[in-house]
Amino acid sequence: MILALPGTEAVAEPVAAGLSFAEVLRQVGDDPVPIDWRTLAALDLETGDAPASLKALDGKRVVIAAFIVPLEDDMQQADEFLLVPYFGACVHTPPPPPNQMVYVKMKDRRTVKIGWWDPVHFVGVLHLKQVESPYGASYFEMEGLESKPYKPASK
Repeated sequence: MILALPGTEAVAEPVAAGLSFAEVLRQVGDDPVPIDWRTLAALDLETGDAPASLKALDGKRVVIAAFIVPLEDDMQQADEFLLVPYFGACVHTPPPPPNQMVYVKMKDRRTVKIGWWDPVHFVGVLHLKQVESPYGASYFEMEGLESKPYKPASK
């Protein structure tokens, strides 16, 4: 698995080249499992089926590079919002497909700053659960734990 923003270089080294997904989960222990948007895209849009590797992430703490989209246009902070893979998603129609949006509810209703143009590394507990939003369905829900400014890997 490589953590990346679409159209950019990878921002993290492969977690464990050559290991099975179960071995990777054991190796990261309590650390959030790094995922990318290709991981989520593995959920089949027509059938709603997820491969075993994606099902294994259900209920796990993950970290993903993303952009935050508020559910209302004028929001500066929010405790519920969407994570999307690229800037401007949902603002221009059509929105991303349901396997490329994550509906986030922050733990304890904490709020995060909305920075439309600012990518983040977002940590939360991922659930494979369909949720409706003003922008359409999302096949993923997340209990939000932490939002950090995105920092590319140093070369």
